[in-house]
Amino acid sequence: MPPVGEPGRGLRVALVAAFVVTLAALQLPAAVGAGSPSRLRERAQELRSENSSLEQQAQASWLSSATLSTRLTQTQSALGRLRARREAIAAHRAEAEQSLRMARHTLTVSQSRLADRLRLLYEQGQSDPMSVLVGATSVDDAINRMESLHRIAGLDREVIDAAKSARARLTIVTQRLADDEARARETEAATAATLVALEAAQREQAARLASLRAQRSANSSQISTLESRARELAATPSAGQSGRTLTVLATGYSLTGHTSSGVPVGYGIVAVDPSVIALGTKMTIPGYGEGVAADTGGAVAGGHIDLWFPTEAEALAWGSRTVTVTLH
Repeated sequence: MPPVGEPGRGLRVALVAAFVVTLAALQLPAAVGAGSPSRLRERAQELRSENSSLEQQAQASWLSSATLSTRLTQTQSALGRLRARREAIAAHRAEAEQSLRMARHTLTVSQSRLADRLRLLYEQGQSDPMSVLVGATSVDDAINRMESLHRIAGLDREVIDAAKSARARLTIVTQRLADDEARARETEAATAATLVALEAAQREQAARLASLRAQRSANSSQISTLESRARELAATPSAGQSGRTLTVLATGYSLTGHTSSGVPVGYGIVAVDPSVIALGTKMTIPGYGEGVAADTGGAVAGGHIDLWFPTEAEALAWGSRTVTVTLH
């Protein structure tokens, strides 16, 4: 598959096919009007063979289109899943970034409070245990002050440590989620591009299938016309051939005896293929003169005629040449 076609190409294929079919239809009367019944039947058979090939191509095109349709459905489903996954990753990343901002804020506030508390203790002269003991009014008061000092300092350290740990962990998580989201976007974009290519290929196959069917229809119509004309010519050979010109290969010969129709050989006797030129047809042969189709031969087939000469020398002098005869 693949590139599987640019936009608009399928439409152009269909238009070209329609033009070809129309042109063939316009040329059909001239093609049918010329030729012998056997040639018309040969042409009809050629068109049947062509239709058989077109049918095979149409079948292959239909199968390809069905395969493309399946792939298209699968790709559409995959794109939906990828889009949902990318959106979920984006949501988790947003949550992680919010938590990271909160952890950073907590760390900043805790560090600021600890600094303020230490500065206050220093200003009050209670920055060491001895100062606390000297300033106490009793042993219990001293113990309570010492415990309070250690407890507050411990809590501040716990908050700061937890905030630092959360900040480090959330930094890693948000980076990983950002990487995951970037990869998900790339995969989604590639799948979307594949979907566009498959849709273009499907349109191309549909246009090709329509073109093949149109050509087969035109051929079938032409076959019918050719066979009808062949029957008409076979029924009225003289009327069908009168005044018609025909280009043939004419060969000279010189034999004694009688023709296949029973008449004796003589000047003007022409051997023909009856399926091309009916026996009894008169004709004018350039360089030879007037003749009549009154003989046949095993070597005389299609557009080939034999001309009788009284001597072998004259026959050899004529040899074989292409001439355009006029049938009467």
